[in-house]
Amino acid sequence: MNKITVGSVCSGIEAASVAWHGRGFEFEWFSEIAAFPSKLLHLKYPHIPNLGDLCDLPRQLQRGDIATPDLICGGTPCQAFSLAGWKKGLEDVRGNLTLKFVDILNANDARRQAQRLPPTLVFWENVEGVLRDNTNAFGCFLASLAGLDEEIKIRGKWPSAGVLQGPQRRIAWRVLDARHFGLAQQRRRLYLMAGGPAFAPEDILFETNPPRSPASLHHQPLVFEKDGHAIEVFRAYTDCLYSAYGTKWNGNAAAYNGSLFVSQNHRLRRFSPLECERLMGFPDNYTQIEGAKTTSRYQAVGNSWAVPVVQWLGERIAAHQQTPPPAPLLPLLPESARIELSPQLHLWNLSPATPVLQDGRSLNTSPTPCHPLMGDIRDVIDVNAEEKFYLTPVGCKGILRRKAERQLSMNPRLECVLHDIAATWSDEAIERISRRQSRGRFSQPSAIPTSAVTPTNETLPLWEE
Repeated sequence: MNKITVGSVCSGIEAASVAWHGRGFEFEWFSEIAAFPSKLLHLKYPHIPNLGDLCDLPRQLQRGDIATPDLICGGTPCQAFSLAGWKKGLEDVRGNLTLKFVDILNANDARRQAQRLPPTLVFWENVEGVLRDNTNAFGCFLASLAGLDEEIKIRGKWPSAGVLQGPQRRIAWRVLDARHFGLAQQRRRLYLMAGGPAFAPEDILFETNPPRSPASLHHQPLVFEKDGHAIEVFRAYTDCLYSAYGTKWNGNAAAYNGSLFVSQNHRLRRFSPLECERLMGFPDNYTQIEGAKTTSRYQAVGNSWAVPVVQWLGERIAAHQQTPPPAPLLPLLPESARIELSPQLHLWNLSPATPVLQDGRSLNTSPTPCHPLMGDIRDVIDVNAEEKFYLTPVGCKGILRRKAERQLSMNPRLECVLHDIAATWSDEAIERISRRQSRGRFSQPSAIPTSAVTPTNETLPLWEE
């Protein structure tokens, strides 16, 4: 099978390289500027050049200084830009990165056309919220990919699945949830594929069977033993792992539903970086490189892609490039889903989970693949997590205080565990220690004298290095 060459933009820690290893893909270059991911790429993939700033790539492609890959993948920020801004010059760096991504694609296409090669394949991942962005960022991005001069506008939010046939590229997108791809993490992300007008990205992203019902998560125990340790989790899968988990561990919704906490031997802790790697599908200790800070590992993993989802899509890309399906889906898409934006521009809204094709088959465009695979939270747990990941009674009391202050709901079992741990120290000792650092309106100097009784096991939590 011919190799599919790849260029990676906003590479991060390269989930795509992990997911597509041994599956017919060959990476020719990366583009990453952040210090920790760049160091990891150098150590893990020393034979692949990291070209640095993506803004330099169009010029390098035009000059022929770098390879022109078959596929370019990336996950650029999509906020705060417009096509008008593209023409007049942008002030928002985030939006400029997405428009530069399109410039890279166009420059790569120009070089490939000169070499008589087919147009670039595009693989793009982003947060689901881009479909609801009130600046119509997704409509601007679609228009720039399709080769239009004006943004595409529709009523309401953009559909979670769709196809756009434009003059320059055909584009398809679908929201997929990593929880149905073997991970114990609910992580809904938007995946977009595009190529020349003759390319059929919908044949890769969509399936022609209804999704099967996955095994019920309720059958997975929340209390179990692992390697002689008593473990309790508060949900069978976690909330979406976020990049600030290393620093904002107690202010996110997951601090109240308990999905990103573990009770081990009746003590509460965060998931460790190793466990976060497992939640994303990376090999164990993938980010444990020399000099790695814990917060850097959390951020890099939380910013990355869910490896099994990207692997599933990569396998479908490789299969499609080798043997395209005999009956393309586009002519069979339901006429009721088509929106004629202009005589040359057609959009299909495929948000219903199982639209019916014109030949009577069901089309799966839902976040769940036809053959879902559920992850097991027990496989994530590492009983050797370091002491610094455990919450002290001060931390537990702080979460309970914020819960009461903001009148938030909380997982009842988590609330009991927090109360039990907080009760192991006196209120006076917790108050004295909690006021050592500025904590908003709770940061007034304490009236409790420093001679107050100190717990014999008093330690301050080491949340950062």
